[in-house]
Amino acid sequence: MTDTPAPKGLAARAANYGDRAFALYLRRSFIRSAGYSDAMLGRPVIGIADTRSDLNSCHRTAPELVEAVKRGVLAAGGLPLAFPTISLCEPFLAPTSMHYRNLMALDTEAMLSAQPLDAVVLVGGCDKTVPAQLMAAISAGVPAVQLVVGPMSAMRFEGERLSACTDCRRFWAAYRAGEVDEAKIARVEGALATTAGTCGVMGTASTMAAIAAVLGFMPLEAASIPAVHADRLRAAEAAGAQAMRLVARPVAPAALVTPASLDNALVTLLALGGSTNAVVHLAAIAGRAGLALDLKRLDALSDRTPVLVDLKPTGEGYMEDFHAAGGLRVLLHELRDLLHLEAPDLDGVPLGTRIGAPPFADHRVIRRRGDPVSPVGGLVALYGSLAPGGAILKRAAATPSLFEHEGRAIVFDGLEDLARRIDDDSLDVTPADILVLKNAGPRSPAGMPEAGHLPIPRKLARAGVKDMIRISDCRMSGTAFGTTILHVAPEAAAGGPLALAETGDRIRLSVRDRRLDLLVDDATLAARRARWSPPPAPPRGWDRLVAEQVLQAPDGADLAFLRALG
Repeated sequence: MTDTPAPKGLAARAANYGDRAFALYLRRSFIRSAGYSDAMLGRPVIGIADTRSDLNSCHRTAPELVEAVKRGVLAAGGLPLAFPTISLCEPFLAPTSMHYRNLMALDTEAMLSAQPLDAVVLVGGCDKTVPAQLMAAISAGVPAVQLVVGPMSAMRFEGERLSACTDCRRFWAAYRAGEVDEAKIARVEGALATTAGTCGVMGTASTMAAIAAVLGFMPLEAASIPAVHADRLRAAEAAGAQAMRLVARPVAPAALVTPASLDNALVTLLALGGSTNAVVHLAAIAGRAGLALDLKRLDALSDRTPVLVDLKPTGEGYMEDFHAAGGLRVLLHELRDLLHLEAPDLDGVPLGTRIGAPPFADHRVIRRRGDPVSPVGGLVALYGSLAPGGAILKRAAATPSLFEHEGRAIVFDGLEDLARRIDDDSLDVTPADILVLKNAGPRSPAGMPEAGHLPIPRKLARAGVKDMIRISDCRMSGTAFGTTILHVAPEAAAGGPLALAETGDRIRLSVRDRRLDLLVDDATLAARRARWSPPPAPPRGWDRLVAEQVLQAPDGADLAFLRALG
């Protein structure tokens, strides 16, 4: 006896009324109201996850991308059907977009699992959307192509170029220090984001686009095409055609997430000088595929992977420069000996073949191996008595003179405490001190915001201080810079050692030894722990579910019940 093949097209995933034929009859009768012909209704169905939103300006080109995807699907003989999902944009969400990444993943997974889709094109871009979509596709098992909206273009402004959001932070720091006045900061505000697209630097959005491409979910060149370039529409059309190829040769998204492809993603992240957020997102993606992302593996790869990309926030260029310089193909060509070249993409093409021989390379932007921006990778993992579960430092964006440092802790108990005291001229703080923020991790009410890049206290900023060691259990924007230690695990709200740190404690950082230690004796810590109590659980809704289920940063801050079984 042979198995009955699973229904395809509109017949797939029909509701069960006790009469499956009636379910299809009902579905077809309703979709006929959209004016489709019998011939169209008999085609494979390609879903298009549409993240357009008036509250996500980064995605304002999504409507034209969706139309271009439809062209590609129709030309290849499919029926394209777009559907909306949650859309996330960092500046428009409280407490933070990270708090809702897993909700978007859950929403997208549910829609992929419930609707009659033979394959799907995922239209994402702004920071948390791409990891949420990949997490969803892996869990749903629906063949998926990733399409990103692309980075914004830089704007000429008073003799230089600007683009969100490294330049946002640079000018704001100067404004806080009294170096920029109200009139100029208002002009800067109007010049930072003048086109559609995600941040124009190597922040989280562009880092995750590169990782999605290296994992095989989209072509390598599609990671960096500017949002307003005509090639972005051609990439969207090609994504529709790619989805149709997946109908004939289905590839489960989890099949692209392997130990080898995760290594490739980490090497790419390190060579880009990419966002620290990518470590959390990649861990979550791996967890959906039943794998773990080992921070010690990240460290081992970091010691032999150079930073080759000279882009903000660790360098000088913008994403449009990276694309014009040859993009990922050029970068990966320089890294071939560090990569698993056999790792396949959605078409089964090995990474080595995808890289090929780059036709052009601008090595002012993408350096040769012999002339790196840094001889070692952009990120390192730290462990120690303050971070027994691990922490992350973006050394490519940090001050080397602070890599071996012991200082006095100035502790802030949460974001409100930070906001209340950081600019108080009576704050007892010196440049040699270490700023510590706790109760801002994934389980906290703050929801793991991009607040780890604590502002330099105003009185120090005015005195010319540009950097200090800052430690927290939250994240920082991929567009930020500074000696900032993030994702401390376990977080304070989970009772980690960070919860016990107090102002006046001594903390030692050693990048050389990969250590982060709280220099307080065991008896004192035990007495503090006896006085500590966890924050109260939220009363209801999504916040309550997060508090009960969210994992720590090294596990991707995913919800425990959404990870792969076993």
